[in-house]
Amino acid sequence: MKREVLVAGVGMIQFTKPGSSARYDEMGAQAVRQALSDAGLQYSDVQQAYAGYVYGDSTCGQKALYHVGMSGIPVLNVNNNCATGSSALFLARQAVQSGAVDCALAVGFEEMGPGALKSVWTDRPRSTERAAKITNELIGHNDLPGAIRQFGGAGEAHMRKYGTRLETFAKIRAKASRHAANNPLAVFRKVLSTEEVLAAPMLWDGVLTRLMACPPTCGGAAAIVVSEEFARKRGLRRDVRIAAQAMTTDAPSSFDSRDMIRLVGFDMTRSAAQAVYEQAGIGPEDVDVIELHDCFAQNELLSYEGLGLCAEGEGEKLVEAGDNTYGGRWVVNPSGGLLSKGHPLGATGLAQCYELTHQLRGTADTRQVNGARVALQHNIGLGGAAVVTLYQKTA
Repeated sequence: MKREVLVAGVGMIQFTKPGSSARYDEMGAQAVRQALSDAGLQYSDVQQAYAGYVYGDSTCGQKALYHVGMSGIPVLNVNNNCATGSSALFLARQAVQSGAVDCALAVGFEEMGPGALKSVWTDRPRSTERAAKITNELIGHNDLPGAIRQFGGAGEAHMRKYGTRLETFAKIRAKASRHAANNPLAVFRKVLSTEEVLAAPMLWDGVLTRLMACPPTCGGAAAIVVSEEFARKRGLRRDVRIAAQAMTTDAPSSFDSRDMIRLVGFDMTRSAAQAVYEQAGIGPEDVDVIELHDCFAQNELLSYEGLGLCAEGEGEKLVEAGDNTYGGRWVVNPSGGLLSKGHPLGATGLAQCYELTHQLRGTADTRQVNGARVALQHNIGLGGAAVVTLYQKTA
């Protein structure tokens, strides 16, 4: 029996640059305390917890949660690359929806180092080596970090196939900065013009400037999900529900197509989005506000198409029409997204949940999307995993 799942409480701490944050366990604990306070619950009310992080040893979740309480509940540690936070939420939602528990916690945190992402384990095969091999064969550029090569390569493929201009990606980055200016929890709040984004140092000539890539970030975020019956009995708020959610991993097309766009998860995104629309009985045209995985400006445009906001190849038209910001068809990443808000890998998906929950509550302050009733979340990790979540306002 599937039960209604409500978001009872959310928490998020201010994201910071590496070297200026608290330690990972303190950040995680702080986000959990905020979520519990927001829900009006105690840690003793939580029946299961899922802790997401990428860079850390085993049982870091316990290390963080023991600051909040030691109630003996199951604590499961989750690592799904950049989709880790949403993977933790997926498991918490699933536990409540199935009837296994009535109250579950998802928390994500990350204490990152400066610079590009790199593997910690160098004495064994990398989980992403298949994608790296194809990237080498298709684009080369072995002097660049892997993520830049892959997402930059996907952007280059879109430019070559559809005539998309570098300026379009710069406009996406400038939009992110305007949104983040209203988010006190974002790591970068300076408003940038399209021209400033284009004038930034080139990471890949003609394809990607430094400002089109998200920064390494430290932070934490958390969410409490509960059954409707539990919420009623405890007098909790019941205004935001998870209407649908899907997680996908790579299909053969990610690799067999030898297409950089698909190599960075386009088909995972499209499959998860289609499943969510089918579950909820709605389409992308019914969505008001979106938080999507803009690890690079290029991936935001690809995600427009993967999520069905427009047809393949029409992402540039969507940007030119202003349909990704206030006054347009959708408001995409009102938080500033990964590009400006920051991207602490384990926390990102739950930070997206935090933003969308406040949007549907009508408590997003100057970022508020007027009349928002349906919200879509998209979080992706190479290797791979994609999680798409649809939230609805219930009252």
